[in-house]
Amino acid sequence: MSSSETPPATPGGTDRVGLLGLTRSFIRLWAFGVGGFTLVGIVLMTAYSAASNFLIGQPIAGDFEIVQFGVGVAAFCFLPLAQLTRANIVVDIFTVRASDRTRAAMDLLGALVAVTVAVGLLWRMSIGLRDYYVHQEYTAIIGIPLWWAFPPILFSLFLLLIAALFSTAESFGVLRRTRPTGSVEHRE
Repeated sequence: MSSSETPPATPGGTDRVGLLGLTRSFIRLWAFGVGGFTLVGIVLMTAYSAASNFLIGQPIAGDFEIVQFGVGVAAFCFLPLAQLTRANIVVDIFTVRASDRTRAAMDLLGALVAVTVAVGLLWRMSIGLRDYYVHQEYTAIIGIPLWWAFPPILFSLFLLLIAALFSTAESFGVLRRTRPTGSVEHRE
């Protein structure tokens, strides 16, 4: 490739502009900003609670409830980024000897499954939010309303759906450009 040519876009890369690039950047910000900040907060709170318990016998009341909430929310925050960067589990034993076209078809199938899972989780978790909100259930020790975890989780699932749609489109494009013999056409 000469120095005047631009490198091709990579799956999950940040080299795209416009609305797609902005959406990809927001998904990264959501994962690292909300998910990462939540995890760091949990670590600091847990360390403080453990030190407080060791030194003066007074841990933070309900610290495990906060950890459960925080880890649940953070895990969902990272799901869209994992889909966007294709960092989900890949079983190489099935793809190591497969042709490029077969791998592209498997990527497309995986992306379609991710879309289906995201839609299903959005649907069921929205019902869970409604139920927990209507019935006003709380944690046992510090009384956090259980529905509080649902809005960031639902938003994360919405972002997961968007990321899965992106990866579906990318996988479909790769499959279309892949010849049945396994080589990829290079378009200029």
